[in-house]
Amino acid sequence: MRIRAFKYLSPLIIYVGSLHSFSTYGWLCYAPLIYAWIVIPLLELFLQPNAANLSEAEEEIARNDRTYDYILYLIVLLQMPTLFYYLYSMQDGALTVWDKIGRTGTMGLLCGTFGINVGHELGHRINKGEQLLAKLSLLSSLYMHFFIEHNKGHHKNVATPEDPSSARYGENIFSFWFRTVYYSYLSAWSIAGKETQKRERPVVSLYNEMLLFHLIQLAFVLLIYFVFGWQILLWYLGAALMGILLLETVNYIEHYGLQRKPIAEGRYERAMPEHSWNSNHVIGRLMLFELSRHSDHHYLASRKYQLLRHHDNAPQMPTGYPGMMILSLMPPLWFYVMNKRVKGANVKHELPELHPA
Repeated sequence: MRIRAFKYLSPLIIYVGSLHSFSTYGWLCYAPLIYAWIVIPLLELFLQPNAANLSEAEEEIARNDRTYDYILYLIVLLQMPTLFYYLYSMQDGALTVWDKIGRTGTMGLLCGTFGINVGHELGHRINKGEQLLAKLSLLSSLYMHFFIEHNKGHHKNVATPEDPSSARYGENIFSFWFRTVYYSYLSAWSIAGKETQKRERPVVSLYNEMLLFHLIQLAFVLLIYFVFGWQILLWYLGAALMGILLLETVNYIEHYGLQRKPIAEGRYERAMPEHSWNSNHVIGRLMLFELSRHSDHHYLASRKYQLLRHHDNAPQMPTGYPGMMILSLMPPLWFYVMNKRVKGANVKHELPELHPA
């Protein structure tokens, strides 16, 4: 079974490419971006998705195989050294603006696909050590509040008007970016404040995780400023922003137009597989640690990535995550492809107010 686990080492291709990107010039600085946004989407247009699930025996073995966990830990341990190598590489006086853009885009790819994505997976674990690794991973994108809002906000309110991370029917990606970033941030403050009060601690104190996260991120930004200077800090902030927008683009494609039915005032039916878009395209599944089997993730958030299942009643994306993310950046094409699929999913799809209730 350990051999089966090793397929999840394939994302290291991007890490190796990133190290090369940070030590070279010209178009090679863009090589990981070309691989992620051109090669993989093209391959997934022609490769058939794999809807097969593990058998009960295979699932039991995979559940107890720590190799899957060790791969995630390895990604977290690689993220910070790679980030500082990127910062160090940006001091090279021979770099052109285009070289810097390529290296920064590559770092942004790492921030979004590994920093936030692996932080997301580990953030669902109950082990405090794994949760700490999740927060460290999210730090690379300066998006630590995702740990709070995603686990205690998004999973509770997914596919309802109350969830800022669920895209409305007819909402374009660019409007969604502004709405979700702003309201998710406010939601995280609200959740953290209530959690602090429940523990009978002062809201304005280090017992408030949001305040603590901001102090950690401020210290991290100041460290980069004092070691590398303000210009490199600005480039890093650009990479972190790209990581954030990659995450929110994933949120957009995962729940676009899907809504749970209300069953009472302020209450909705349970989140089921039909309330998230699913993709069984193999390369995207491996690169994102099965995140694209998102329907099962919301159905049972505690299920580890290697155990996520295909559900026949889950709405299916026409291609993998990388291709769908590119498609979302072209709203007319996105609406042409996806709106009829939303209608075909037989879910309520009126466009609510853009502000969560």
